[in-house]
Amino acid sequence: MMTLKETIYSLYSVALQEKISLLQSSLDDLKESGKNETKSTAGDKHETALAMLQLEQENIRNQLKEAIRQWDELEKIDPAKASYMAGKGSLIKTNRGYFFLSLALGKLKVNGNDIIALSTQSPLGNKFLGATAGHSVTVNGNVYFIETVE
Repeated sequence: MMTLKETIYSLYSVALQEKISLLQSSLDDLKESGKNETKSTAGDKHETALAMLQLEQENIRNQLKEAIRQWDELEKIDPAKASYMAGKGSLIKTNRGYFFLSLALGKLKVNGNDIIALSTQSPLGNKFLGATAGHSVTVNGNVYFIETVE
């Protein structure tokens, strides 16, 4: 049976894999459209359409590159590793909910709990670094009382 932290890690991992797969598929579709577009000979209209396709391909390539970078970073986290002090890979339970200190991957719901994946570079994520259960951190006037760190 997986712990809550392992479940959260697994869900974010799957979400990133799906994002990478979707972006790769979109890029493949655009490349195929580009091949079909090059067969056309409609002058200026053709050139404009081809330029738009190239811009879209570049945009998706950048998104794909970022998703792969995030995947590589997430892979460095060992969800089975427990720690009493908050650091990268920690699951922090506060009076304001759960925070997974990892990457800025957004919010998800697990067992009825909202989980927010935070980057250690974010203001709140940075304040959590090194904190332990029983401590509190304040960001933008909001106090986060740390109940547990795992």
